[in-house]
Amino acid sequence: MFDGFWDNVSRYPRYLVTIILGVAINAFAPLAPLFKNPASAIALISLLFGVIFFTVFTLRAMLGLGTV
Repeated sequence: MFDGFWDNVSRYPRYLVTIILGVAINAFAPLAPLFKNPASAIALISLLFGVIFFTVFTLRAMLGLGTV
């Protein structure tokens, strides 16, 4: 009944990593051509940093981790 149980359970982390990488690749693949043009690359990088900073500042304010 439990033949290969731990072998089967040990496959789940690898499956999880595969799913996460697949989603990331499919999410960012359409953005790759934008890096060929310097103006759009700068705009895309600025947008990325803006989203990251907005998220960090919002979470810090919501959690009360420091002065904003």
